[in-house]
Amino acid sequence: MSLPTTLFAGILPRNSVRRFISTHSRPTLPSIEYPLSHPIYTIWAANTSLGKTLVSAGLSTSFLSSPHRKFLYLKPVQTGFPEDSDSRFVYNKYSEFFSQNRPEFSVFASNHVLKASVSASEAVSVGGFEIERDKDMSCGNGVVNLGLYEESKLQGSEMKGFSKLVCKTMYGWKEALSPHLVAERENARVEDAELLGMLKGCLGSESESEKGEILCVIETAGGVASPGPSGSLQCDLYRPFRFPAILVGDGRLGGISGTISAYESLTLRGYDVVAVIFEDHGLVNEGPLSSYLRRRVPVLVLPPIPKEMSNNLMEWFQEALSTFHSLEEIMQSNFLERTSRLRNMPRKAHDIFWWPFTQHKLVPEENVTVIDSRCGENFAVHKVNNNVDLITQQFDACASWWTQGPDATLQIELARDMGYATARYGHVMFPENVYEPALECAELLLEGVGKGWASRVYFSDNGSTAIEIALKMALRKFLFDHKIVSDDLVAKNAESRVDLKVLALRGSYHGDTLGAMEAQAPSPYTGFYQQPWYKGRGHFLDPPTVAMRDGVWKLSLPQEIETLKPSLEDLTFSLRENIFKESRDTSNLADIYHSYIWKTLQLIIDSSGSTRTGALIIEPGKTLTYAQVSFWSFLPLHLFLLAHDSCFT
Repeated sequence: MSLPTTLFAGILPRNSVRRFISTHSRPTLPSIEYPLSHPIYTIWAANTSLGKTLVSAGLSTSFLSSPHRKFLYLKPVQTGFPEDSDSRFVYNKYSEFFSQNRPEFSVFASNHVLKASVSASEAVSVGGFEIERDKDMSCGNGVVNLGLYEESKLQGSEMKGFSKLVCKTMYGWKEALSPHLVAERENARVEDAELLGMLKGCLGSESESEKGEILCVIETAGGVASPGPSGSLQCDLYRPFRFPAILVGDGRLGGISGTISAYESLTLRGYDVVAVIFEDHGLVNEGPLSSYLRRRVPVLVLPPIPKEMSNNLMEWFQEALSTFHSLEEIMQSNFLERTSRLRNMPRKAHDIFWWPFTQHKLVPEENVTVIDSRCGENFAVHKVNNNVDLITQQFDACASWWTQGPDATLQIELARDMGYATARYGHVMFPENVYEPALECAELLLEGVGKGWASRVYFSDNGSTAIEIALKMALRKFLFDHKIVSDDLVAKNAESRVDLKVLALRGSYHGDTLGAMEAQAPSPYTGFYQQPWYKGRGHFLDPPTVAMRDGVWKLSLPQEIETLKPSLEDLTFSLRENIFKESRDTSNLADIYHSYIWKTLQLIIDSSGSTRTGALIIEPGKTLTYAQVSFWSFLPLHLFLLAHDSCFT
């Protein structure tokens, strides 16, 4: 009886072959770190010209209604500059609002434009603005250090203290076009890494040594999915920071659909939308939006903006002030809830979680890692340093237990595809059923990694279950291939005649289910209190390993192989690439591997009696080094069916 050779797989995204070919990783991004000492929010909009800057200016009037406060407004991308300048708009409108309301404290207000394209810089000069020019304005890529700066002191009573308004435009371009297009036209492209690095610097420099309350808003350009200057969608561009979001919706006809689409685009990428706010156009869009959002996200409505811009909108800002106060309260409350939750998570997790592979009494509360989010290969983790909360980046060095591969770009693609599959199918019972994504994935795998050796695909949801199923298949195939059991024999008779074991590496790990643990060598994890049923159904070989010591790659061999006296030149490598050379397959060390494995197998066969070795487990995902691959390559694989560990899980 011929049994099929099976490839184990997990779900791949739709059109996965095309995407793996066409998707390119971003350049290395700066390490993400920002303080949680004060709220930082990103202002998004469902489309352009919906009033993001009005919301930013309104928040400044609300927050700076008291002394000892600092409002930081950041505009990373500004097109149409200098004719259009959102940071200058916020600066001017707050100054006018202050003059009209005369609070009993002073405010130091400033507006700073850091960098601009050459075209925008020349337009500033023509316009008669005074610029603080560096000796060398050029900073590459058609962008110059502009240094446009203005400030004023809004005079009030010094007895009541003072507050600060800091407005900054990070990059400006002359034409009022989409950032990706104007950056290309003005030969002033700014890469994502550069923009995020400057944003990180602005956040850090304005937070240091500040006393009193701070509120920071970062205003995007255009809509949620409008491209940035590099061409990356802004919802992807700012994703490494994942600041909580304020979404400026659309109160016009058709605005319900646009607002929901923008909301979905943000939440699909892992953003927390704290509130939706939009201008009232008399269509009561807040009703359907509140119903769709299930009232989990507050929906605020601003008064209609007058067509006649009388009094420079001061009357409108005064009328809208109560709404902006409500929005500020929502933002402050959400910030306090978030920081409180992050601080309490280690204690609560320590009390109620049962972590795998953990001696809980040996894990102090301060050693619990609080993961706020993930972007590509990095976690964003919560830390408390000197009693100051912050979010900082931490590399996922173990790839979340060896199965995490996507970079930041592919992570978003996977989120979209999983959302699509969930919306289309929900949960589907698999036996005797077929549906399109599973069939397409199986076809792609058989045409790709399984070509020439696999005829079927088995889907498993995790590595431990996959190894259990692989062992069942391998052992059954071994029984039939060696005519130990046939169709006319019942399983219980076969079991009484033969004791099947696996051949595997010592120190290997295949999962926590009972069968998977039986297929590993004795270790602290197989002790009585960990696995009371453990017997160890296998023969386990000590593998070679390779590591760098004193700047040299050195191969360490198990004692049984060292007695065969390999030459020193086979044990050291000046470059890592030398370890992977195919020429090593014909080296003296290869012959030693071959001899050792054959000798070990012969001892196993001679002493086995009714025990047979029915499967070989290769562990490519975790502890397997190239030295081990070379080691296994000399095994007579025709004797066993391979049970691959962690394949495609």
